[in-house]
Formats: sequence, C-alpha cells, structure tokens
Amino acid sequence: MPARPTTWPKGGPSNIHVMAKPTGAVCNLDCKYCFFLSKEALYPGSPFRMADDLLELYIRQVIESQRGAHVTIAWQGGEPTLMGLEFFERALEVVEKYRRPNMTIEHTIQTNGTRLSDAWCTFFREHSFLVGLSIDGTRAMHDAYRVDKGGRGTFDKVVRAAKLLKAHQVDFNILCTVHDQNADAPLEVYRFFRDELGAQFIQFIPIVERVSPETRQQAEEGWGSGGEGRPLYTQHGKMVTERSVEPQKWGDFLIAIFDEWVRNDVGQVFLPQFEAALASWMRLPQSMCIFAETCGDAVALEHNGDLYSCDHYVEPDFLLGNIRDAHLLELVSSERQRAFGRAKKDTLPEHCLNCEVRFACNGECPRNRFMQTPDGESGLNYLCAGYKAFFTHIDEPMQVMGGLLRSGNDAALVMEILRREERAKTERPSRHPPRRRRQRRRHQT
Repeated sequence: MPARPTTWPKGGPSNIHVMAKPTGAVCNLDCKYCFFLSKEALYPGSPFRMADDLLELYIRQVIESQRGAHVTIAWQGGEPTLMGLEFFERALEVVEKYRRPNMTIEHTIQTNGTRLSDAWCTFFREHSFLVGLSIDGTRAMHDAYRVDKGGRGTFDKVVRAAKLLKAHQVDFNILCTVHDQNADAPLEVYRFFRDELGAQFIQFIPIVERVSPETRQQAEEGWGSGGEGRPLYTQHGKMVTERSVEPQKWGDFLIAIFDEWVRNDVGQVFLPQFEAALASWMRLPQSMCIFAETCGDAVALEHNGDLYSCDHYVEPDFLLGNIRDAHLLELVSSERQRAFGRAKKDTLPEHCLNCEVRFACNGECPRNRFMQTPDGESGLNYLCAGYKAFFTHIDEPMQVMGGLLRSGNDAALVMEILRREERAKTERPSRHPPRRRRQRRRHQT
C-alpha cells in the first residue's frame, strides 16, 4: 500500500481536487454529446465498479493529500448512483475512519437525476451532500440530446428529481450544457431554472466536441451505445460537431444572462462564471481552473485507481499512474503533472498575451485551444470571440461590484446603482432644445 510522502513534495499543491468516477464511463443514459461514454473503450472487459479496498485507499489518500483542514470528496461518472446507496454509506464510514481532528469534509455528487428517490434524498440531506443535477433547459432543449438507452427523453425524470431534492431540502446545483439546441434562448433557459425549478446555483458548460475529418461522421451520430464502432474521444482535431455551441453564441448566451442577473439576482442566484469574473476584476485568486493562469490541481480518478491529469484528458497520454502503486500526492506533485499545469500559461500565443481581457480569461481551458490566431499562430481558444465579447461587456458592472466590496458594502447594491443610472438616462432632457416650428410665409397675389 503506497505510503504518503514523509515530506511535502516540492511544488506540490496545497489543495487537490479529485473527480472520482466509481463506475468509470458507465451510465444509464445515452446523451449524444457525452464523449465520456467513449472512455469505456479504455477498459475492455472491466466490471466498471470501484472495489471496496480501492474506495478505502482513495479516501485515505485524498485526506492525506490536503494541507488544509477542508477536504472535498467528489463523485462523478458516468452515473455514480449506479453504485447503489450502500457504496456511499461505506464511503462515509471510511471518511470517519481517516478524518483528522478539526477537519471538515464536504461531499458532492454529480448525477443525471433519473435514479433519485426519497431514500437517496434523505441520505443526501442527512449527510449534507451538495448535489449537481444535469439538465439542459426546457423539455425540447433537454430531450434533444439527453436521452436514455432507448432514445427516450429524460426531462420528466430530471424535473421530478429537482422537486425531490427541494422537498428534502437538499442543496443542489444545476449543471447545464450549452449547445445548438439551447444557445439561442439564454433567458428562457435561465428563467426556467430560476423561476420553475427554484435553482440558486447554476453552472453553464459549453459543448465543444473536437473531431477530425475521419471521426466526424461517427461523432455526429453520438458517443453513446447507439454509435457502432464509435471512436475513443481524445483532444485532437480542429473541427467540431454540429451540436457544439458557436463561439459568438456562447458569448451572447453569457451576456444575456449576465444582464438579467446583474439587475435582478445578485446575491440570490450564483453562477461560477460570474463569481470567477468578479474575482478576476478584484485581482483575487481564481476559483475556476479554466480561468486560472495555470492548472493541474484537479485530477480524475477512474474506477480501477488510474489517475489522469484532468477530467477532460482521460486518455492514455495523460495517465499519471495508479494509486495502488503510488500515492495520490506523489502523482499530482510529479514533474509531469506540474508541467501539464504550467503549459496552460506557457503555451499561450502572442495574440492572447497582448489581449486586454487576458487577466480574466487566461486562454480558458487548453482543451479548447485548437484554432489559429489572426497571425497564424496555433493555440487560440475556439471560444475566444465569445469570451472576449462577454468580458468586455461586463467591465463596468464588475468595476462597480469590486468597488462596493472593497469599501465594505454588499455587491448586491450594484442592482440599485444600475437601475438609477438607467432611470437617469431615460429621464435626462435632450441636449438640444426643441426647434420652433418655422411658419411658412404665404405669398400674396
């Protein structure tokens, strides 16, 4: 059993976030854009279930790998609820076995919601789980791609899950992917989550499926079980599927929701992109790895103990090792993983280095950097145009909120400030006095 390093590794992160996948890529749904479904091909013949001894090994190592007193145990998939409730009950027992004095443990789980029940929700409530619920908007938007193995839409089951979570007073986040079927209706999506589901935490993720001429046709059919001979998805290719959101539409989507939020919902509804932007405007440490200068502290753990550099890079070239053979802290602190994280900054093209919104964007996630700059340099983010439009648009209200917080006031005051400014604009008299109507002289005959 790998032992924790006796001294903290040089350059090792103080906080490690692990996205653990106890069922690997196995899921009860067949979402067309979910390229992670193709990762089953990495483990032919596997039962895709995390063994009990590996569960204990993982929890012990993740607790030992934190310098601070706060640890997040995060479960993802695939669909993690396929492990059954007993698996997570055992996980809590193991946590208590290795928890250090004065250490707080936060439990999170990302689910498609279709298997949730009163028993699940009671468990989540009793143990203060934060639940991420995947839903893509209204019925037509959601059912366009989020289907079960029989091709049937799952909207009703997910809405039922949201109502169950609320009934049991479980904290939950909405995770919504943005694609060609919902990108044109940002306010309809946002208001549905806010007003119909009562969501207070909403995260939007742009769908960008990279493909090559060789893989495009199969990819367009979907990554799930319906795709015969589907390819393993890797971060290669300079094309995208038709499902993928267009760059400018992604920016317009964020802008429309921001304008609604900043005038009505600051302090009531929370969106990671907006909180991350505010941190950037205040020059505070970045909470989202995609907007940080470097990355590499958030890794993915497969069901068999294999550890990968990132949830978006679960592919052979980015396999760091197995936690049965080497300690989690050792793997994440390795020079290979540190180099992976530094590359986010070191590979930025000149075009990005000179960009006026670089402080907020930092090139976003490397997985999306497959375009060329206007000068022909590689490494431009596919979503660049959208992000640049968004960050430019929010500059003034972000400065206002930053000023409010620095002076000890509530950032929510920005809503009244903006309303006053807009009223003043509509009530302001014209600079030019109305012209007196010239009377036409009559010609005498």
